[in-house]
Amino acid sequence: MINRRTFSKAVGLGMSAAAVPTVAVAADRSGRPAAVDPAEVPAQARAFGRLKQVRAGVLDIGYAEAGPAHGPVAVCLHGWPYDIHSYVDVAPLLAEAGYRVIVPYLRGHGTTTFRSPTEVRNAQQSAVALDIVALLDALGIRRAVLAGFDWGSRTADIVAALWPERVRALVSVGGYLVTDVRAQQNPLPPKAEHTWWYQYYFATERGRRALENPQYRRELCRAVWAEASPTWAFDDATFERTAAAFDNPDYAAIVTHNYRWRLGLAAGEARYDRYEQRLADRPTIGVPTITLDPGLDPFLASTDGLGYRKFFTGAYEHRVLDGVGHNAPQEAPAAFARAVLDADRL
Repeated sequence: MINRRTFSKAVGLGMSAAAVPTVAVAADRSGRPAAVDPAEVPAQARAFGRLKQVRAGVLDIGYAEAGPAHGPVAVCLHGWPYDIHSYVDVAPLLAEAGYRVIVPYLRGHGTTTFRSPTEVRNAQQSAVALDIVALLDALGIRRAVLAGFDWGSRTADIVAALWPERVRALVSVGGYLVTDVRAQQNPLPPKAEHTWWYQYYFATERGRRALENPQYRRELCRAVWAEASPTWAFDDATFERTAAAFDNPDYAAIVTHNYRWRLGLAAGEARYDRYEQRLADRPTIGVPTITLDPGLDPFLASTDGLGYRKFFTGAYEHRVLDGVGHNAPQEAPAAFARAVLDADRL
């Protein structure tokens, strides 16, 4: 277990993003870490150790793991156009607090591959959520804290809504992101539509071909990074470390299907219909939850969380990460780690 003073300083990093309560270090009788006050900061890890692979459902999932093998589990889920390195500084903070941290590549990213060449390259929301349930099963994990942003928030939300018995607690950046395909048919104000330009680009074959082109793929994703996180001064090495995950042979197919499916322009698979029907009813989430709204995220209409508050019926907190853009865990790792720890204590 980490030295109390060292970890406390670690979670003090980035706290200009939000004023957040104390974090956890030692386990209490419930198995959840006990709270301490913030103080010093250790050097942050800049790389994961050797990645692991596990067969789970239709995938062979690549994932990073940190922390004690028998600690409470936290599964951290990345978004697009990002990868597991969004959590490269969050994972050691949680691991030092005693958590077993699992950070998987979503389908079509990094070392996660389909087990069959004939499997449909489908990225509809319930398929991606079931990947995480299959991952938990494959690793023998009964329950975990789920934390995510972007695609990762949506995936974590869905697992918490449909399989709450598998979720100890939830941290969801942007709140309730379950896609309502019917509502997606309605236009937004033009300024808001402009923010989603890539979604419409991927609805075209021209956009798909751009994702298949290694140079254009990198340029496109880097442009989204810059727009979505206007104050994040990432360097070339940071971007390239993540961009390597975009070289997955299924990347273009998965990304374009995800956005086309959301707009009702691509079909899903019949085997997922029962889950999508349940999600169409906008199920509530009853597990303990902390929602995070980054103050500079261009995709948020507001940061007060009121637009989605009704969907969370259990113990709940909402926090705003001032000065932070879309890639919340990488821009504000201490605040994100703190939210994970605090959610597990609600």
